This record gives sequence, C-alpha cells and structure tokens, in this order.
Amino acid sequence: MSPVSRSLAAVVVDYHSGESLGECLRSLRAEGVDQIVVVENSQDSLPAPLLEAVTLVRPGMNVGYGRGVNRGAARVEGEYLIVSNPDVVVHEGALEELCRALDHDESTGIVGPRIRRPDGTVYPSHRVFPSIWLAGAHALLAPWWPQNPATRRYRSPRADGTVDWVSGAFFVVRRSAFEEVGGFDESYFMFAEDMALCWRLGEAGWLVRAIDSAEVTHVEGVSRASAGRRMVVAHHVSALRFEAQTSRGLRRALVPLAALVLGLRLVVVLVRGA
Repeated sequence: MSPVSRSLAAVVVDYHSGESLGECLRSLRAEGVDQIVVVENSQDSLPAPLLEAVTLVRPGMNVGYGRGVNRGAARVEGEYLIVSNPDVVVHEGALEELCRALDHDESTGIVGPRIRRPDGTVYPSHRVFPSIWLAGAHALLAPWWPQNPATRRYRSPRADGTVDWVSGAFFVVRRSAFEEVGGFDESYFMFAEDMALCWRLGEAGWLVRAIDSAEVTHVEGVSRASAGRRMVVAHHVSALRFEAQTSRGLRRALVPLAALVLGLRLVVVLVRGA
C-alpha cells in the first residue's frame, strides 16, 4: 500500500527514549509524513542524522505529555494531526487506514489503531469511560487479577467501532476538532490526558473510533522507565483529576470515595513494585 498523500503532520514527544525515537521517525517517514515535530522534554543531545527534516522543540524542561503535544502542534500545519509516543513503530498502511476512517465520516474526530506489544500481544488501547463501580472494581482488582470481568468490560469496544477513548500512545485527530476543544488539557502532566481529550471531543459532538485494521507496535514504558515511582504516582493523580472533572450529579459526591480507592491502589502498586 502506498504512503498516504493527505495533509498530515506528526508530533512526537520524547523523553529519554534513546534509539526508539529513530525507529519511530523512520516509520512515520515511510508512511509519507513529511511534517514532523519532535518535542524534546529531556536535555538529551540527539544525533544530527536523527533530526534531518524534523522540527525540534526544546521547552527547556519536562513540560509533560499533553503540554508537549500542544507546543508541537502549534509548529505544524495539516488537516490531520498524528500524535505519537517516541517508542512506537507504525506498520505499513496503518496511516492510510486511519485517515480513510476520518475521510469517510466527518463526524469522527479522532481514531486510534490496534496497538501491539513487541511480543505481538494486543495492548488494550480502546476503552470506555467507566462508572464509579466499574472504575473502583478495575482499580482494585487489576493489580492482582488482570483479566477480571470489570477490567475486561472497561477495555471492550462497541460493535460499531466507536469507543469512549483511545490511547494517547498513538492516534490521528482531525485538526479542526483538536483546535475546537483547545488541544490537550495542560493540567494533566502525564496519564489520563488522552481520556480528558476524548471526553471533551465527545462533549463537543465528535465521535471516537477504534480502527483495528491499522496497527502500530508500542514498546511500553521506554520514556517513563527513568522516572519509575514518580510516574506511578502521576498515573493515580491524573485518574483522580479526571474523575473530579467529569463527574456529574450523585457521582460527584462520590469523588472522595474514588480518592480512597485510588489511594489504596497506589499503595498496592508501590508495594508490589518495591
């Protein structure tokens, strides 16, 4: 399948990803992406050949993922915006499939591919916004019982291919939709910013779709490996922030309960990690 010819631009936010970044950039170029911005959140010195035909943005500090993407998006033009982790390799034809889905339905604002791990297993990158009970069961059971019923329900797409949110590790978003909702919410430093973006897109009337015919490979955790425990804490803080921002009615009164559940889960995860 030939590379896509649409107006595309890609933003890759890097943080100590090493050689993975080069593989990511090569796979994007092979798919016909010639507008690429690398937002370098670390102080690493990147090899000159790596940055050929790439716009480099150095914020001077780690500004986080969503804020980094927003900085990069401001430097490029394109009908569709690709957002990618630096440790993602795009499979041949994947961008064509994703862009075709956006072309086919103008009400679709964002599309995510099937994400595979290096061993070929599928990463659960398409998810629903859970109820307070589903969220609590997933949070408490997943560290001990990964395939529990609550977690499986949380990660199940709908029959029509629409989902509530797609992973921020890799997606393609319609620029007009991205700009309509103001891009990523910069109050999220790391994690859940993808949930928050898809939530706001849905509130604005845009559909979120999972396109399993498009695939990428993601080497999970390359960038956050150097941060370790801080990223675990950030994950739980962001989950609570999302719950507090999106809860309505009676559910809002249960936010303190969500804080308790997430606090317990954080302790469990940190203890197990130690």
